Amino acid sequence: MGPKVPPASKEVITRSGPSVLNGSAGARQDGIEANFKEVSDMTMAMRWRVVVLQVGLIGILAFCAGFLFWGNAFIHNQISTELTSQQIYFPTSDSKAITSLPSADAAVMTMYAGQQLTTGEQAQVYANHFIGVHLQEIAGGQTYSQVSTKAQANPTDTKLAGQVQTLFRGETLRGLLLNAYGWWTIGTYALYAALGLAVAALAVLVALAFEVFVWLRERRKVALPVAAAKVQRALA
Repeated sequence: MGPKVPPASKEVITRSGPSVLNGSAGARQDGIEANFKEVSDMTMAMRWRVVVLQVGLIGILAFCAGFLFWGNAFIHNQISTELTSQQIYFPTSDSKAITSLPSADAAVMTMYAGQQLTTGEQAQVYANHFIGVHLQEIAGGQTYSQVSTKAQANPTDTKLAGQVQTLFRGETLRGLLLNAYGWWTIGTYALYAALGLAVAALAVLVALAFEVFVWLRERRKVALPVAAAKVQRALA
């Protein structure tokens, strides 16, 4: 018996050689493109989350830095204005007011000799190394509270009464100057904090720019092979 011949009504489709290879390669390429699209979508979503977080962080850091810069300027301007209006001047370096001080206090006072008191640092020096020294000499180192108690017990003692008035005025001025110095110091540290936050905001901004640059470069690298594969499939 000879080989069976299929009826004319039935078609037998067979593939061999390059057509089979092209078909399997196309299916494999479709799978690779599908996987790539899924991974690309996930990567895109993660990148957008990171970008949103970075932008939000930059905004927060920039706002805090700006507020601290304003706080520094406000505190220093207010204190400088008030101290300037008091018209307080340091004695000259050759004056008896400085030469009569203890050597350590005189050395510190000489740094600002002849200058007008306008800053917190100057206020601290004037309060502790000038007013404070003279207050120690008024009643043998006793404070206003101590001398005031003695004056109340001896109302006819004019010397105690005079010491009470001098100590009250001196300690009040010294306290006001030290209070100005304290707030001036807060303003200075606010400036340091503002600079730190500004640097941090700039660092995050640079990181964001680098992230965008890397993302765009990766997209170009991936897009070219995929486009070439599509063209090859279309020509096959």
